[in-house]
Parts: sequence; C-alpha cells; structure tokens
Amino acid sequence: MNIAVVGTGYVGLVTGTCFAETGNHVVCVDINEEKVRQLKAGQVPIYEPHLDVLFERNIRQGRLRFTTDLKEAVAQAQVIFLALPTPPGEDGSADLKYVLGVADDLGRIITDYKVIVDKSTVPVGTAEKVHAALARNAKEDLFDVVSNPEFLREGFAVDDFLKPDRVVVGTSSERARKVMEDLYKPFVRQGNPIIFMDERSAELTKYAANAFLATKITFMNEIANFCEKVGADVDKVRIGIGTDTRIGKRFLFPGIGYGGSCFPKDVQALAHSGDEAGYTFEIIRSVMAVNERQKTSLVDKVKAHYGGSLKGRRFALWGLAFKPDTDDIREAPALYIIEGLLKEGAQVAAFDPEAMPNVQRLLGERVTFAADEYEALNGADALLIATEWAEFRTPDLKRVAELLKEKLIFDGRNLYDLDHMQDNGFTYVSVGRQTVGAKKPVNA
Repeated sequence: MNIAVVGTGYVGLVTGTCFAETGNHVVCVDINEEKVRQLKAGQVPIYEPHLDVLFERNIRQGRLRFTTDLKEAVAQAQVIFLALPTPPGEDGSADLKYVLGVADDLGRIITDYKVIVDKSTVPVGTAEKVHAALARNAKEDLFDVVSNPEFLREGFAVDDFLKPDRVVVGTSSERARKVMEDLYKPFVRQGNPIIFMDERSAELTKYAANAFLATKITFMNEIANFCEKVGADVDKVRIGIGTDTRIGKRFLFPGIGYGGSCFPKDVQALAHSGDEAGYTFEIIRSVMAVNERQKTSLVDKVKAHYGGSLKGRRFALWGLAFKPDTDDIREAPALYIIEGLLKEGAQVAAFDPEAMPNVQRLLGERVTFAADEYEALNGADALLIATEWAEFRTPDLKRVAELLKEKLIFDGRNLYDLDHMQDNGFTYVSVGRQTVGAKKPVNA
C-alpha cells in the first residue's frame, strides 16, 4: 500500500519504518524542516535499538521518504496515520490541537477515499472529533476515521511493531476494516489477533492498558516501601507473587517510579477524562500520588544517611533516561533526583550511555557530565543508580571503591545482590530490601 505518516516522533518514525519494511511505500511528513533534513540525510534523531538498520535499508530501497509538504505526502496514500503529540494541558487533559489541526488540513486536501488513522494516544471520543474536523471541508464518502492505538515499549519498539501481541483497530466501517486487516496481516502470521471493536473502546483500551501497568508498578513500589519498614525482602515477595499466573512476573520490579512519554501522561489524561464524565478514578489518582513521591525516595534515603544535610557533598549518578535502551528523559526519575540533590546544596556528576545530550540541553552547567560511568565516580561521596542499563549490572567494584570517597551506593533499581555487596565491603541501600553494611538503618 501507499501510506502517509504525519509526525516523525518515536511512534511515527517506528510506524513508518516498520510499514516500509513489509513492502509498503511510506511517506513521513513533519513540519520541522531541520528534522526532515536530517531524516533525508539518513540520520535517525532518536535512539531506538534496531531502528537504524531498518531505516537505512528502506531509504536505500526507496520505500521510505520524508517531506514537509502534507499535500505531497498524502496525495497517493490509501492510509494516513496521525502520529502527533498529545501533550498534557495544565489540567491534565490531552491537548488535541495538533491532531485536530492536521485533520482540518486533510479535509481541504483529500480528493479520493482515504482511511485516516489515529495512531496517537487520544481520549475517548477523539475519532468523532477528527471525523467532524475532516467533514467541515471534505465529503464524508471520501474518508473513514479509525482508532489504532500503539502498544510500543521504548527500547523494544521495533520488535513490538513487527511482532505485536495484538493489533487493536476501532472502526465502524467495513471498508476501513478490510484495509486495516490487509495492512496488518504480515505482522500477525503467527496467529496473534487483530482485534476489531468500536472507536471509543479502542481509544479507551490504550489508556486502560497503560493505567493498569502503571498501577502494577506502583503497587509493587508500595510493597517495597512497606518491606523496608518491617524487614521483609521485596525480591522474595516479588518472586512469590509473580509465579501466580493470575498476576504474572512482569512489571513487578520495584524502583523509583515510572516515567517516560506514556505512563505519566496517559494516567493523568485518563483521570481527567473520568472527571469530565463525572467519574472519579480513585485508584488512578492514588497511583499518580504514590509515583510522584517514589521519584524522590532515593534522595530521602541519602538525606537520612547523612543526617539531613547534603550541602557541599558530591554524588555520582548512573542513568538519566527513564528506562534503559532509550534516550528519552521525559518524566525520568533521574531528573527529580538531580533537582532534589541540587536543592539540598549537593553537586551531581552524571553518566548515561544515550541520554546525556538531552539532559545537557535541559540542565546545562548545573550538572557535570562524565565520559563514562567511572569518571562520574571520581571524588564522589556516594553513587546513586537511577536507570538499569546493562553496563551498570556488573561494574568493577574494586575500581568503584577506589574512586568513591566512601564505599556507599544508593541503588534505585536493585541491580546488585545484597550478599555480594556486603562481601565487598559496601554500604548498599536499595529498594524494599535491608540495607547492608550501613552505619545505621536508613529508616531510623
């Protein structure tokens, strides 16, 4: 098929590239001229494992193109994907100005039948608003509007798109249903389902999925916090409940809260949608409140260790991205940790394999950025870990000890074995587990 993708962010670029990989001809359009120039030059503006290989191959073979001209992009397209930002407004609602603005523009352009697909995460009822925006300038027999939410995990987005657990399509049009079924057949050859439903249910499915996963993470963080109070080990609890098939093993690892471009924004938008409909999501609002506290819980532990004062101290921070295998720092717990430390008068030396340029643009000279993880340790009072990058999992502990002023680690991701850290003489503070080698209990 001929496909247009409007927007070249994480979702748009992965969507366009992966559709091109299965033989479709894809034109991606964006209003950012510099970004389009980079894309045309073969430069991938985001870090996403395996995306660069597919990106380069499909450009080389002529199946993937980029433009700033919306009319040019959609002229031959049978399917137009809207992969546009829906940032949170001040009240927590999803801002639809980009989605509805492009829909209005498309209504003035299209002259033959198109399937317009909401790929962005949008509130319930958005398909109807997009339909209305199109219908202001285009005959209704020229288009159908479909909701097709994405379920892409940053760091695994390419695999998730090429081998999806399921594809959710919301449409009341048989014509559009057939187009979407043909488009996605190559991705579900192993039997995973394409689930068809109405547009509103499809829109809510995305929000419900993310809210549930955020709730699962937050529940485990609360259990971890309680473990610290009563002397239980959250790792043992996690294994004990994760083997229950009704619960499952995934999203049970405790830490310093969820971040990223999806969970915070989508949970907040779902809560706001509930308010608009006259329904209060009590659980969702609790999840938001607990997660906000969890992001700075590591700073609280550092302050407790030093008796409440961090002025003049220097800390090494490993990890800036909200999760490993991405350069995305949106709502990253590391940013909250940095702000907490700086507010207390401490200095921060940070390292991340991919996300440092993004944080440099945000924080500038307020933070020292190291060439590698060991340089960050030089002269630091302690090490803090905020992102579970693979390269942080087996450090040279002898070298770590030599570079730090004190053999002290605050681990927000539980990367290390307690006995191993104690055997190596470290004071090791983690999440939901006992503190080993400490001068005094962290929660005293």
